[in-house]
Amino acid sequence: MAQKPDEKAENGNEATNGNGSAQQQTLNILAQYVKDLSFESPGAPLSLRPRENAPGISINVNVNANPIAENDFDVVLTLSAKASEGKDVLFNAELVYGGVFRLVGFPQEHLLPLLFIECPRLLFPFARQIIAEATRNGGFPPLMIDPIDFAQMFQQRMAEEQAKAQVS
Repeated sequence: MAQKPDEKAENGNEATNGNGSAQQQTLNILAQYVKDLSFESPGAPLSLRPRENAPGISINVNVNANPIAENDFDVVLTLSAKASEGKDVLFNAELVYGGVFRLVGFPQEHLLPLLFIECPRLLFPFARQIIAEATRNGGFPPLMIDPIDFAQMFQQRMAEEQAKAQVS
């Protein structure tokens, strides 16, 4: 059924632009890239020997976003993984993986959640694969990082920034 000009869209995928006409909301990935990739295995080849217990693995995740044009944003996902056994570092991997995203037609209040939740969610599978291949190529079993809840990370970050603002 055709929509009459005075009816509002019910799918939530349209926003009005300055002159009152509807504008389609789109999120496009223009490019994806490895900005930095580092893999260190300081104890190799001795660190590659079989072990009775699994090493301790710590993983850190960070997301940043910066505008690069009116509707284009550079979103950078940083993954760091360190495996250690006692004081010995078995491997240390770091990946800075970015994507250039074009966001058109979204209200201003939706931009931060899109940039810090949806965009990294789209980048994560690619970054996860790169880390898995780097650890495998380093002689270790591939490190398959568990899915990340970017919404929870975003909420935590916003709460921390709100707490900082109240202290100032």
